[in-house]
Amino acid sequence: MNTDEIKKTAISSSTVPGKQEYTITVYSEDQIGILNRISIIFSRRKINIQSLNTSPSEVPGIHRFNIVIEETEEVIKKLVRQIEKQVDVLKAYFNTNDEIIWQEMALYKVPTDVIAEKAKVERLLHQFGARAVAIRKDYTVFETTGHREETNKVIEALEPYGLIEFVRSARVAIIKNSDSFHEKVKEFEKMQPGEEVVENEFLDRQSEIFTM
Repeated sequence: MNTDEIKKTAISSSTVPGKQEYTITVYSEDQIGILNRISIIFSRRKINIQSLNTSPSEVPGIHRFNIVIEETEEVIKKLVRQIEKQVDVLKAYFNTNDEIIWQEMALYKVPTDVIAEKAKVERLLHQFGARAVAIRKDYTVFETTGHREETNKVIEALEPYGLIEFVRSARVAIIKNSDSFHEKVKEFEKMQPGEEVVENEFLDRQSEIFTM
């Protein structure tokens, strides 16, 4: 993505009436096919997923999805309700960017000879907090973390020096005002306890029943 494409993307996103960027957080059991079923909910409504990240949560056996889309609040509410109807989904939330703490990781591959010869590039990378994760004779790979606007600025800075390749991760996000989901799971189990264990009526009559 070059500088002009980045600017066009920013302009097109800001001119869509009634829409803004939301992050949907989904907690689900670790079951095969759940990602496909969640994705179908978006594809049926022709909603483009801008970013999708899945990882284990703080609760063993529970996975967490971070899904970024641009939509109206009305549509978001309907989506979340539909996601929560999935059998393996425990809970789903939606938040604006102001309500979460989020980061993305980016990798940049640049020619090693340019880095070695031009001190200005090194100063730029230091300015953006980039660190080298791989150094080869023909290329060097740098890593940065931050918001999308920040990682885009690094692209703009490195393009004049022969940026070879760029890749950005999906968003990882934590909700600012949220309690531990582990505690919510405990509360859920208290509200819906499992079936009581029925004592075996023959337990005290083993000598009578199990005789040869």
